Amino acid sequence: MLRNRWWTWLVGIVLTLSACLPRGDAKLDLQLHEIIRTHGLVPLQPAPQASKAKIELGRNLFFDKELSGNRDISCATCHAPILATGDGMPLSIGTGGVGAAPHRHLGPQKPLVGRHAPSLFNLGQPEWRTMFWDARVEQTDDGSFLARTSQGPVTLPPGLENVVAVQALFPPSARAEMRGFKGDPMRESPGDVDIFGRENEIAKFQDNDIPAIWQGLWQRIVAIPEYVSLLQAAYPNTSAEEMGPQHLANAIATFQIDAYTFTRSPWDRYLAGDKHALSLEAKRGALLFFGRAGCSVCHSGNLLTDQNMHNIAAPQIGPGKQPAIEHRDYGRFLITRRDEDLFGFRTPPLRNVTLTAPYLHNGAYDTLEEVIRHHMNPDQALANYDVMHLPPEVRQRTWISESLNRAMLERLDSMLQVPADLTDEEISNLLAFLDALTDPAAKELSKTIPARVPSGLPVSDDPDVIQGFLQEHAFVHHP
Repeated sequence: MLRNRWWTWLVGIVLTLSACLPRGDAKLDLQLHEIIRTHGLVPLQPAPQASKAKIELGRNLFFDKELSGNRDISCATCHAPILATGDGMPLSIGTGGVGAAPHRHLGPQKPLVGRHAPSLFNLGQPEWRTMFWDARVEQTDDGSFLARTSQGPVTLPPGLENVVAVQALFPPSARAEMRGFKGDPMRESPGDVDIFGRENEIAKFQDNDIPAIWQGLWQRIVAIPEYVSLLQAAYPNTSAEEMGPQHLANAIATFQIDAYTFTRSPWDRYLAGDKHALSLEAKRGALLFFGRAGCSVCHSGNLLTDQNMHNIAAPQIGPGKQPAIEHRDYGRFLITRRDEDLFGFRTPPLRNVTLTAPYLHNGAYDTLEEVIRHHMNPDQALANYDVMHLPPEVRQRTWISESLNRAMLERLDSMLQVPADLTDEEISNLLAFLDALTDPAAKELSKTIPARVPSGLPVSDDPDVIQGFLQEHAFVHHP
């Protein structure tokens, strides 16, 4: 009897002690909490408060084709809410294109946009200090803004509120994206006309003269009475004489920040203290991400980007960024002309990344697994890259160059020069963690699309809708 009691007591002690030892999830949680503390990671912040009137002004401008030279494309064409604020295409198709993404096609004699349309998630987070794949827009330590193109510095209007507002000035100013093309008498090339057959007056300005381009767009907007009312409601303490293009850019930025900020991903909930928000696989993936896999060296901080430039030797697809330099994109070098910036592109943020395929600055890869495997061995990935998965319009404008590949590999970022050694199971765990960065609410954004815009132009990019609109207005459009 005493022996049985003693045995029961011993088993109880062993079970109690074993329950206190970290194992499984508990052990992973302890390791993750140390990583979180070391990296200073916290949940994303809600979007800053803004007036409903300012958000509404920005929403209308974001979806209104009046901001394009040819009145045929809006910000939302390449940043479609139904495609997670992207277009689902490797390289975007701008003004003159036909159809809605991801099935949009080039119009006659129109070029592809040289880079992939980035997503617009969580742009109101205070960490943001750069915009664009080449960081052509920057906020300095003193809070001022710098903007440059390949042609040099850009003069910015005063009163811009953040880097997102500065960014908003650029797509309507870019010819292939939204502005359109002026005529070239030497080539007997007529200039663009808008969808009504009228002169595109925005195309006549010099390419780097953003103030003049936006002054032209401003004149269009204030000629529409409904926009005048929206501006007065959004900026009640600003006189009409004090208003200008910066107020349009600030409103567009305010809408994007308000509409597309999502702070309830499983990762954010885990950071907030919910230990059950992540699966076992996602926790293992997080440990790899911030540990042996080395992902967090570049994908750092709460946004999971260091916002710096890195050359990962991404496959070069499409026509390139500049017409004079075909089939290659030199990245940040085109802005700075510094050799160390050759093939450098800004580290993309990873929030809601499972929704934003394809990936990299030119959409070269369709899946996150392909991106991971490229990072593991860029040399092999370049050698094996197959263009056949690309849309025909991109594939036809792609020329794979072994010498270009060698040049990229010679300048490869030091973090990638030693191939990573990850098993298939570890890659699966990394993918589980990346999936945990997606807020379920970001999957359905159609509610942000207005039924109409003040210009009266179609919100939809559907060719039948546009043709019906033109017929209703006694015009027939022949794209």
